[in-house]
Amino acid sequence: MSDLEFDDNGLGVWADEERFEVTRERIVAYAEATNDPIEAHLRGDVAPPVFGIVPVFESLMTPTIEVVPIQLIPRVVHGEQDFHFHRPIRPGDKLVSRAKMTGYEGLEKGTRAAVYIECRTEDGELVNEQYVTCFFRGHNAGKAVGELTPEHKFDASLQDSAPVAKVSQHVDLDQTYRYSPASGDPMPIHLDDEIAKSAGLPGIIAHGLCTMAFTSWAVLTEVGGSDVGRLTRFAVRFSKMVIPGDDLETRIYRKGSANGITSYGFETARGDDFVITDGLAEIRD
Repeated sequence: MSDLEFDDNGLGVWADEERFEVTRERIVAYAEATNDPIEAHLRGDVAPPVFGIVPVFESLMTPTIEVVPIQLIPRVVHGEQDFHFHRPIRPGDKLVSRAKMTGYEGLEKGTRAAVYIECRTEDGELVNEQYVTCFFRGHNAGKAVGELTPEHKFDASLQDSAPVAKVSQHVDLDQTYRYSPASGDPMPIHLDDEIAKSAGLPGIIAHGLCTMAFTSWAVLTEVGGSDVGRLTRFAVRFSKMVIPGDDLETRIYRKGSANGITSYGFETARGDDFVITDGLAEIRD
């Protein structure tokens, strides 16, 4: 096996469980760090949807390094995130998460790999499922193995009609310094300008999941009655980096309804550039 060969024996293998106790204070901190305007979130009565990454964050890395060569870990970027919600997270929840890598695919500019995460209560109640796509820049694994994440492609024909809502948002200059402790993500490219530049970035960049959190409250306030309990699925593709100080606009389009669920496609733009694409929200009527 070469140094940069993926180890297929690690596919489909559950990593050890991680435990997390949800506090009202942690929910409030996350809502404040993502400029969330929804009162129930700011009071800590119920967690915002993208807070779902916080209890499972430690679960992500272990199954990844069981498959992916350690030399490629510094090249990883978060490609896509897809939440499937069974119920909201509330203060006092004692959550247990576990993860496994399910597959990967070599592409011209790198390799995308899929991680599946399951989050339950200690009693076994399923709270959410998450599908994470990681992209390892500059290395083509040369084959496709296993299962990748579910599709959530934006239908370009939606743009033939006007969006049902547009939400303007601003990424604060101190956003990353607030988001990092609230989320538990210590990656230095979000906190240290010199380290970010040494990684080939223009400087500090915003956390992709912070931008995703912005889009989630835009969707909830405009078409979800600000009720996180109605959200059953929320997925995005991270297409371009966001810089502190950026002004964004989230554009929401109605796709259709079936079985008591209305689906919306959305995109988030910075001027002419789209920083979030393939957005999908499914909301109970």
